[in-house]
Amino acid sequence: MGGEDGSCPPGIDEALAIDCEAEQVVLPTWRRNPVGPAAWTAWEQVDLGGCGEMLPVLTAEDFRRLPLAPPVLRMQPDRGWVLVNKETIVLTERAEQTLHTTLLGYDVEVVATPERFHYTFGDGTDLWTRSAGHPYPDHDTFRVYEQTGTYQVTLTTEWSGRYRVAGDDTWHPVTGTAQTSTTTPPFEVVERSSRLVADLCTDVPRPEDC
Repeated sequence: MGGEDGSCPPGIDEALAIDCEAEQVVLPTWRRNPVGPAAWTAWEQVDLGGCGEMLPVLTAEDFRRLPLAPPVLRMQPDRGWVLVNKETIVLTERAEQTLHTTLLGYDVEVVATPERFHYTFGDGTDLWTRSAGHPYPDHDTFRVYEQTGTYQVTLTTEWSGRYRVAGDDTWHPVTGTAQTSTTTPPFEVVERSSRLVADLCTDVPRPEDC
């Protein structure tokens, strides 16, 4: 394990020379995370050190550990069944999320932005899009099921991120993306036909030709 003063852990090359003149020298920062009750991940270098106060870097791994909430996945029609050979509309919302975390003792504000949406429709087909979708009749994200059966739709959202450290007003991009997923309850794809009847099918008793 590295020293409490920020010195490198054993086996790490300490040949890097930093000349800060009158400023404080900040040694490179390393970290590792616990895995299970007794194991640890390999050492990961967080920064290269430098001069003066060094602000932490939010890595892609840090970003993916944040509790991002999946956007709501909606269907039209939403009644537990849809018609075969008709458009089944899927849509979501494009809303940023603001989260707060602590990194190396600093408070960090993170803004996550949905960038791409990946729908899998449960019948072997999928759709990648940057559109959050629109309701009928302006819909642009949908699936026409060609076979009856029971299906579920899964939406995987790809997020980009930016962050700023408390005391620093500059926003920095996160190098890498995060993902969230959500799945609809099972629904039926059915076939329906229409025919003329002599009486109302809501009559009691129900007519035999309904």
